[in-house]
Amino acid sequence: MSFASLQGKVVIVTGAGSGIGAATARRLAEDGARVVVVDVERALAQEVAASLPEPGNALAVQADVSREEDVERYMRETLDRFGCVDLHHLNAGIVGTLALFPDIGVDEFDAVMRVNLRGPFLGARAAFRQYAVQQGTGSIVITASIGALLGSHDLLPYQTSKHGVLGIVHGGAMYGGPRGIRVNAVAPGLVPTALFAANAAGSGAGGDVVQRGTTVPMRRVGTPDEVANAVAFLLSDESSYINGDVLSVDGGSAIVSTVRPSGGAGQWNTAGVDGRV
Repeated sequence: MSFASLQGKVVIVTGAGSGIGAATARRLAEDGARVVVVDVERALAQEVAASLPEPGNALAVQADVSREEDVERYMRETLDRFGCVDLHHLNAGIVGTLALFPDIGVDEFDAVMRVNLRGPFLGARAAFRQYAVQQGTGSIVITASIGALLGSHDLLPYQTSKHGVLGIVHGGAMYGGPRGIRVNAVAPGLVPTALFAANAAGSGAGGDVVQRGTTVPMRRVGTPDEVANAVAFLLSDESSYINGDVLSVDGGSAIVSTVRPSGGAGQWNTAGVDGRV
């Protein structure tokens, strides 16, 4: 299904050099949007921009979303090229450490907060400022995670940052709503991407993601394209009365009750889960 309302719109996608961001850039371009591909890796951004259906309607920008001056620069380069900004997908993120809670360094924690939480804040703030200049409406979608909805003691900085993202979504939706600006989030579940592949050797990261996907109600992992479809919907006018919401794209993972037999209760060794073996 294509969304005609995306035709001709100018969309900024951060973290668009790979994974969900790249898939979203492709999906939006297929629907006729003019896409600004933002990534910390210049070569990746350029490669994705060049691969889009209409490369002439794409712009690649290298930027670190945690740096205020870089966010201002990707906005400026977008305006210089296209003259306005209609939509934003604030997707850039990092996984961070898999260390257990007592072993996490402050620097490791802060590194994740800078990208995963400060980045969406700076991006949303820049979007609101530009919408005010344009005196127009718009839509912002931030990538959250199943980790924003549920708890675990591994990936703690990542999980904490994604909980914080929901605060930006809710506050942004309250501020933007009266101004005709919608702010929503997607919460991907198990979706294999390069983001987690870097930690493939670790349990709970990339190496066992397909195996863990067999416990999802749909009994499989998701794909970046499936998340991109959800982002495109939330950015489009077809979702015009959805604001401040979090759309789970997780095959049903977030609704599982692990205390019921059908949800897996009694199907594992709790000593292993609790780290006693």
